[in-house]
Amino acid sequence: MRNQGMQRSASRLAAGLVGALVLGWGVVSGAWAATTPDKLDGVKVVTATEAKQLLDRGAAFIDTRVASENAEKTIKGAKSIVYREKSAKDVKFDRSQDAFDLSKLPADKSAPVVTFCNGPECWKSYKGAILARDAGYKQVYWLRGGLPEWIAKGLPTQ
Repeated sequence: MRNQGMQRSASRLAAGLVGALVLGWGVVSGAWAATTPDKLDGVKVVTATEAKQLLDRGAAFIDTRVASENAEKTIKGAKSIVYREKSAKDVKFDRSQDAFDLSKLPADKSAPVVTFCNGPECWKSYKGAILARDAGYKQVYWLRGGLPEWIAKGLPTQ
């Protein structure tokens, strides 16, 4: 009788571990699938160090995160243009589901524009860069590492 109880406990423990592994794999693989690509046609992907050089030369920095995140901390001199994302986190996203006010970008489409958000898992700056490129901006840069990379390099924030 006592042996059967121990076997049931061991079976429950094993089932729980298998379930946790399956659930964990789903979470990990889902997160992996949602990571932005490391290249973007017609847009130059830049590091925080390269982006800082662009900032020093007067490039427009566009924080695509929600207003509360921008208010908490952003790149010094960045302008908040929230990318309202409803579409899938995918390279084939449906832009008609999203909202991004391109009229807030510089009027001069030859001016350099740098988009950023919360790093490689954040699709807002990726999508914003695509919309800027497709709207005719000639110098679109994407800080894929976003604010986390910028902070890690000790670069100025506000």
